[in-house]
Amino acid sequence: MILQMLMSAYATLALLVANIALSIMAFGNVRLIDALLFDIGRIRRNNEWHRMVTSGFIHGDPAHLFMNMLSLFFIGPPLELFLGTWTFLGFYMACLVAGSAWTLMEHWRNMNYKALGASGAVSGVTAAFGLFAPFQMIIFFVIPMPAILFAVLFIAYSAFASATQVRDGIGHAAHLGGALMGVALVCLFWPAAVRDAWEQIIARLPT
Repeated sequence: MILQMLMSAYATLALLVANIALSIMAFGNVRLIDALLFDIGRIRRNNEWHRMVTSGFIHGDPAHLFMNMLSLFFIGPPLELFLGTWTFLGFYMACLVAGSAWTLMEHWRNMNYKALGASGAVSGVTAAFGLFAPFQMIIFFVIPMPAILFAVLFIAYSAFASATQVRDGIGHAAHLGGALMGVALVCLFWPAAVRDAWEQIIARLPT
């Protein structure tokens, strides 16, 4: 079923191919990584703003790539088929840039800060999916949970980790920025989906 949806989800398919191909090319290729990664020093000194986007198409290792692409593989097609190909692509890119912008803002003073990965964009897509299909079950590692619960917990933890500057090698600022952009876009352009999600949540609360 998901493969059939993917074949009709052209933007998701293109994003998967681009991320996988570029990331594999970048594994062990120091020059390519250096040219594409998010680097605050080069962004500020040299105005290399393209890094806000290009860094979202390379990953540090196969596990990093696998986790992001697995999420996009399952969540991207149904969201794209609902939004439309070009709208979904714009949505994805907006969340990617928002994740980079939040990271830039949070680490502005650290000229040595570097990052890479599609986590900001994938976070935005995941948060949006939680609003459009709040009680669709998703698997977090081995734990099944409603999409809306996962979205809330994810944003809450990302905000906590970003505010307290948790040092675990994960770009929590990008996660938070991307997720907040995803929620903001849904609220702005699809308010009926937000109202419907709220009504579904209220209907399931114990009385």
